[in-house]
Amino acid sequence: MQSIDIIRLSEKQKQQLIILKRKTGIENWNVLCRWALCTSLADPTVPPKEDIPSDSNVEMTWKTFAGEYSEIYKTLLITAYQKLPTGSEQKYSFLDFIKIHLSRGISCLSKNNTFSN
Repeated sequence: MQSIDIIRLSEKQKQQLIILKRKTGIENWNVLCRWALCTSLADPTVPPKEDIPSDSNVEMTWKTFAGEYSEIYKTLLITAYQKLPTGSEQKYSFLDFIKIHLSRGISCLSKNNTFSN
């Protein structure tokens, strides 16, 4: 299993998070990203494979992303990754798996009307 050192976001994800920060009043990227990750992991389907660029200036260490609960988040991710259908691990690297879940979660939160002003 690859180690998780840095979480880098795409420009699209950055823009979605800027809007979420404004709607929710939550100032920290890492908190919103944790919510996004959990939102995606709560969906039992596997997000479709996509090439997500790391083309924004938003990046955070795993420690910043996961905070004091880093072992819990890592265990959740490893467990979900290990539950992939046979052969899927060739399709998804562990880091790609994290990126697609984060991407799906950010998109879901962005579309959620609960946060509307």
